[in-house]
Amino acid sequence: MANFRFLLQRLVRAHSSFQLGSGYATNIRPSSLSSMNGIFRVPLIYKSIPGAQAISSTGTSLHIVVHMPALSPTMDQGNIVKWRKKEGDKIDVGDVICEIETDKATLEFESLEEGYLANIITPEGSKDVRVGQPIAITVEDLDEIKDISAETLNGFKVKEEKPVQYVEPKEQEVNSHQTNISRFSPSAKLLIAEHGIDVSSLKASGPRGTLLKGDVLALIKVRGGSQQISQSSDKKTSTSVHSFKQTAASSSSSETLSRITSAYEDLQNSQIRKVIAKRLLESKQNTPHFYLSSDVILDPLLSFRTELREQHNVKVSVNDIVIKAVALALRNVPEANAYWSDEKGEATISRSIDISIAVATEKGLMTPIIRNADEKTLSAISSEVKELAERARNGKLKPEQFQGGTFSISNLGMFPVDHFCAIINPPQACILAVGRGNKVVEPVKGSDGIEKPVVVTKMSLKLSADHRVIDAEIGGKFLGALSSNFSDLRRLLL
Repeated sequence: MANFRFLLQRLVRAHSSFQLGSGYATNIRPSSLSSMNGIFRVPLIYKSIPGAQAISSTGTSLHIVVHMPALSPTMDQGNIVKWRKKEGDKIDVGDVICEIETDKATLEFESLEEGYLANIITPEGSKDVRVGQPIAITVEDLDEIKDISAETLNGFKVKEEKPVQYVEPKEQEVNSHQTNISRFSPSAKLLIAEHGIDVSSLKASGPRGTLLKGDVLALIKVRGGSQQISQSSDKKTSTSVHSFKQTAASSSSSETLSRITSAYEDLQNSQIRKVIAKRLLESKQNTPHFYLSSDVILDPLLSFRTELREQHNVKVSVNDIVIKAVALALRNVPEANAYWSDEKGEATISRSIDISIAVATEKGLMTPIIRNADEKTLSAISSEVKELAERARNGKLKPEQFQGGTFSISNLGMFPVDHFCAIINPPQACILAVGRGNKVVEPVKGSDGIEKPVVVTKMSLKLSADHRVIDAEIGGKFLGALSSNFSDLRRLLL
C-alpha cells in the first residue's frame, strides 16, 4: 500500500497534468451493496475508490475527488442530507463522512481509509445531485490541503442561480413597445393581481417570453412595494388589471384572473416520493392490472389473537397474522409468488417467499421485506415487522431490507377504509389490499343444521395482479387458499 502511494505521488510530481480516470461509481451492483450491510463504504485511496479521481493542482501532492455514489440500483441522483465531517477534519477508518438521501432511504457514507477532508464541493442540503458528480476532495496529509488551487476547486463547484436583477425600463422604451411577454407563470399572475402592476412595465426573463415570479418581485423591490407601484387606485383598477387580462388572454395558459388564489403551498418532493411517483405511474401505464376480491370472517383470527396473548403471552397484530396467512397461501399456490422479467419477456416463479409490507413514513411509502415469511413463526414475524417499521420511519433501512420482495401487502385496516385497490409494485406480480373489519349479519348454520342470523366481523381482501404473469384462475386459487388459512388458523402454527 505504501509503495503504491509513493509511486503515484512520484508520478504526479513528475507530471503536473497527470490525471486518472473517473472510476466506476455508477456501476455498483445490488449484490455489492448488500454485501456491505447497507452502508456504502468509500475508501480514501485511489486504487479502491469507486468514482474517485486522482488529480494534482500543483504538481506536489495527490488529491482524491469523491463523487456521488450510486447507493441503489435505481438511484440516479441523491440529496446531501448532512456532512458529518468538516473541512480539515481527519478521517479515520469507519468514520461516517456524510449522510445521503437516496431514492430508497437515508444512508451513511463511510470511509475505509485514513485521510483528511480537504474541501466540500457539494454543500449540505444540496438537492438532486447526479450520480458521478463530485461532492468532496480528500488528501492523505493535512499539509496537502493548502496545495489545492482555487482553479481546481472552481472546476468542481456547482454554479448557483443568480436572482433576477431588474433594471427599470425607460419611459420611451415602455411606450415604444407595450410588452415582450407571451406567457405568465402562475405565481407571476398572482403578484400582478395583488399589486396591480402594469404589465407593460415588466420584462420577461423566462424562456419564450415567459414572465417569471422573480421578474415581478424585482420590479416590486426596485419601486419600493405596491404602494409606489400604483399611481392611483383608479389607474390600478382600470389600466393594470385590464392590461393584465389583455396580455394573459394571448398566452397559452387557460388559467384566468378570477381563478387565481393565494391559498396554496408548494410541497418539495423527497427523493423517495419522486421515485414512488415515477414507478407507480409506470406500473399503471405498463402493467395490465386485474382485480379479484374476497371477504373473510375475522372472528376466528381475533379469538386466536386473544388466546395467544392471554394463554401464551405472545402479542401479535392482525397484520402479523395476515402476513403469515399470505405466506402459507403462496406456498400452496407458488404461481402467485412470481414476477415479470422485461429482459426475458416472461414470468419467473420465486423460490423464496419474501413479503413486502407497506409502511407510511414522512418521506413517502417504504416497503421493507419479511424474507422467508412462510418459514418464520408469528412471534418472529411480529418482532421483525416492528423493527423494520421503526427503521423505515427513521430512514435507517439497509438496502437488503427493502430491495427485492416477491409479494406485497398494503393494510389500511387501522383507518375507516372498507376496501381499496392497490397498485402493483414492479417487478412483482401481485399486491394484496387489506381493509378494516366490519360487523355484518350473516346466516350461519347451527349444530342443528338450521341457519340463524349471526353478527360476524368480516374483512375485505382485494388482490391486484399482473395479467402477464397470472390469470384469474391462479388468482382465485390463491384467494381460496388464503380464505382457508383464515378459517382454520391452526395451519399457521404448523
